[in-house]
Amino acid sequence: MGSDLILSIESSCDETSAAVVDDRLNVLSCVTASQIELHNQFGGVYPEMASRQHVTNILPVIDQAMQEAAVQPGDLTMIGVTRGPGLMSSLSVGVNTACALGRGWGVPVMGVNHLRGHVASAELNGFEIEFPSLLLLVSGGHTLLAMMDDGAEFRLLGETRDDSVGEAYDKVARELGLGYPGGPVVDRLAKSGVSAGRLPKVMPLAADGYDFSLSGLKEATRRLIRSQPDLSVEDVCAEFVDACLGLLVRRTTQAVERERPRSVVVVGGVAASPPLRAMMKELCDEAGIPLLLPDLKWATDNAAMIGGAAWRYVERDVPRSLSVDPRLRFDQF
Repeated sequence: MGSDLILSIESSCDETSAAVVDDRLNVLSCVTASQIELHNQFGGVYPEMASRQHVTNILPVIDQAMQEAAVQPGDLTMIGVTRGPGLMSSLSVGVNTACALGRGWGVPVMGVNHLRGHVASAELNGFEIEFPSLLLLVSGGHTLLAMMDDGAEFRLLGETRDDSVGEAYDKVARELGLGYPGGPVVDRLAKSGVSAGRLPKVMPLAADGYDFSLSGLKEATRRLIRSQPDLSVEDVCAEFVDACLGLLVRRTTQAVERERPRSVVVVGGVAASPPLRAMMKELCDEAGIPLLLPDLKWATDNAAMIGGAAWRYVERDVPRSLSVDPRLRFDQF
């Protein structure tokens, strides 16, 4: 094949995904089976149904990814699979499948931290992070700021005390009857709305610390919807997006000024948000440092980012673990 290859598998929540990634982090194939239509009727992910759907989807998805990349089991250097964090039952489907294939094919298997996968999403297809770098990770389950001294060592600066940004988006969308997932719809409607500062500024800058809190904003938005029923959905979305993303920008600006990174990396499902991408570009342009964002197709959960992280593990000789851990921390492998 001319290069070493990893087959990677992602099944931490409601996306069944498989990819083939080479040792230069080029993505040869990535196939993802979405469960959005299945869970939309519940307004969120139904864990038991998610795991059952993973069982149905996972082998066909892997087979298609292998075919699209034109590789055979003997071409693989390793199988990388998400071992956490995420839903226990969904993670188990991926890890068990990877282990079975690894044993049958005679290929070693490596467990990967899903959050490290999001970091690697910004490096796919030839992009390089300039260290030390400030990382903002915003997804359906996590919101955090960290300094990256290199690709392995992270210093956590702050994280959410309650809801993640993605979770807050989804709950506001549910209150407005916009369906699941809520992020893309809320962002789209916010473009047509007007923010007049009806919601309180969330967590003004503190003398120290970079933590986030979204539960108060979520409740304030709910009260706004119910107290002003004549307010358009577009205006409610604009108010929420302005307050929510404003918090991310304030915290990131604070970290840029104090930590003096050489670059800023924004990853996670919320990194696909057009207004967030625009705000972060403006911030970095003003600071005179580069901004690294994943391609939109790599921002949300996918196996290509897990393959990228697996190669980083290989480079740094990270000990292999296949222990499923739904609460795996960001600072763990």
